[in-house]
Amino acid sequence: MSYQLYRNTTLGNTLQESLDELIQYGQITPGLAFKVLLQFDKCINNALSQRVKARVTFKANKLNTYRFCDNVWTLMLNEVEFREVHEFAKVDKVKIVACDGKSGEFN
Repeated sequence: MSYQLYRNTTLGNTLQESLDELIQYGQITPGLAFKVLLQFDKCINNALSQRVKARVTFKANKLNTYRFCDNVWTLMLNEVEFREVHEFAKVDKVKIVACDGKSGEFN
């Protein structure tokens, strides 16, 4: 089973809303909607691990909290600077969820 954390993106939320609407109008079954979401999880994880080549570095002024559970790191950072070759961004707070990108599987 693939990681499901991309379901909380704009794309994932929109897909879930559309599937809910199709279920409500009786055009698909809940079982089919579940299969579509599983396929979305698989495809988005695969696409991100295979196609994304950009590298971004970041530096935080403070690591607020961190957690490692079920092979997933969660970091809460304050005053973070992100850098990509010629781009720079600074944010007050950021939450980073990091999973094993090589396997793309959640055990």
